[in-house]
Amino acid sequence: MFWRMVKGALFRQKGKMLMIAFTIALGASLATALLNVMLDVGDKVNQELKTYGANINVMPKGASLLDDLYGVAEGSGVSDQYLKESELGNIKTIFWAFNIVDFTPYLDTKVKLNSQDGEVKLIGTWFQHHLDLPTGESLDTGMKNMKSWWDVSGQWLTDQDEASAMVGSLIAGRNDLQVGDTIEIEVGGQTKKLTVKSIFNAGSDEDEQIYVPLQIAQELTGRAGQISRVEVSALTTPDNELSRRAAQNIKSLSIKEYEIWYCTAYVSSICYQIEEVITDSVAKPIRQVAESEGAILEKTQLLMLLITILSLVGSALGISNLVTASVMERSREIGLLKAVGAHNSPISWLVLTEILVTAVVGGVVGYFAGLGFAQLIGHSVFGSAIEIKPLVIPLVAVLVALVTLAGSIPSIRLLLSLRPAEVLHGR
Repeated sequence: MFWRMVKGALFRQKGKMLMIAFTIALGASLATALLNVMLDVGDKVNQELKTYGANINVMPKGASLLDDLYGVAEGSGVSDQYLKESELGNIKTIFWAFNIVDFTPYLDTKVKLNSQDGEVKLIGTWFQHHLDLPTGESLDTGMKNMKSWWDVSGQWLTDQDEASAMVGSLIAGRNDLQVGDTIEIEVGGQTKKLTVKSIFNAGSDEDEQIYVPLQIAQELTGRAGQISRVEVSALTTPDNELSRRAAQNIKSLSIKEYEIWYCTAYVSSICYQIEEVITDSVAKPIRQVAESEGAILEKTQLLMLLITILSLVGSALGISNLVTASVMERSREIGLLKAVGAHNSPISWLVLTEILVTAVVGGVVGYFAGLGFAQLIGHSVFGSAIEIKPLVIPLVAVLVALVTLAGSIPSIRLLLSLRPAEVLHGR
């Protein structure tokens, strides 16, 4: 009898029930889309930010110490300590190897340009380097991927360009250089002529530097197989109290805390693991980049959470209005049930069951619609698909139930206040 009454109510008021289902579907679809995006946005935002440079600097211990004590520029070579180029592949063997997006080495030196009195900075690096890893895998990495935002006039160098250079826009402007011109550099009594293959504008101190393939810089400086520093671009998890404590003093962590920290992609744990595989190295996060990544990620997730909450509040208000209107239309029916002896509890359960059945239909439709919205957001904003998170299913189910119950409270209160004698007499 109970279910016959539920079925009859659903079909008699199918217009209102469809509106309730549609309202719930809208809220559920938005919640599904934003929760999936929010849970997957960390990697997406990190991947987008990685196109704007490295977030970890690796240098010799001596150079790091001088930088900490005296502010000596990284990679200046004043410490006369270098890293081994042969160990670079080890970076992709750490626990968080898959989070290492790109890395590239640099060998810095000072040279005279066109026999001028002053010196300019010449940097050898990888541009597009194919690297065979100790694991048997291979990797294509280099500065072209790391500095993709540079405004380059001409062509990027390759590692095989032994007589070419990329010149910063400030140096080119001061020396009236154009693409195709020839420059002469002098270092340690050696001179070498290079063709300007491109002029770049980086918008930073790099505009006062000259870049050449790494092996050319090594030949000029007599530093075969050595490098000054390495820039690493890694996907990281925003810092929290545990990661900050570890960055200050790893020994302060308990065994359990150490395991959690080591097995989480904090920038400090990735730096620590890089130091384990590169001899006599110090890996430091570029704090401005690392902290801004965390701040952007937290604000993005907070924004999505607020939008989800507001959409669900709006759905609850819509449901409240529709259910209240439904109860008012059925006031005579409810009054008659009360008049023949029905108590408030069974009548309330009857109305709630009708709404919950409608909510299940709307929630299922909204969930699958939300999956489509999530992919639309992923492809339009990040250019890739959003990973579907199983955790979202129970979350959306609980949220739909809470919103439906919250929206039904005013109508239940109205139902409880109805008096059979007044309703049946049309008052």
